[in-house]
Amino acid sequence: IPVLLTDDGRAVHDSAMILQFINREKRNSIFPTNAAKRTDAEVTEATADGLMDALLAHVYERRFRPEELVHQPWLDKQWSKATRALDHFNANPPRLSGKLNGGHLALRAALGYAALRFEGKWERGRSKLVRWAAKFDEKYPELAALAPSN
Repeated sequence: IPVLLTDDGRAVHDSAMILQFINREKRNSIFPTNAAKRTDAEVTEATADGLMDALLAHVYERRFRPEELVHQPWLDKQWSKATRALDHFNANPPRLSGKLNGGHLALRAALGYAALRFEGKWERGRSKLVRWAAKFDEKYPELAALAPSN
């Protein structure tokens, strides 16, 4: 679970709550003020969060169960959820030409986790999404440096 430690010592946990905290601290600069653009950013964030949930469920099934108790249909279901989200983002990558928003951050974080735990698997057939992640990293190198690594 991601946790942000604030300057005054508070712990803010959960990706969505961290984004909302930063948004308030930065005077609503992480989400667009235009209603339609904000909805787009929030839908991107929610879909990326769903992707992350499916990836985590897949990893946890293998990590915390003895091999003989791993339930393959559960793994298949979680991977199916993840691939639907990945395919959606590959077909509809969020625009990076405008201002960075919470949806962009959530998606890049989910792709960073996918690269960490499913390297070489999530990228297959998703060249537009792979290019989107590379463009994000090029445009925001200070954020790319925060990506998870082994």
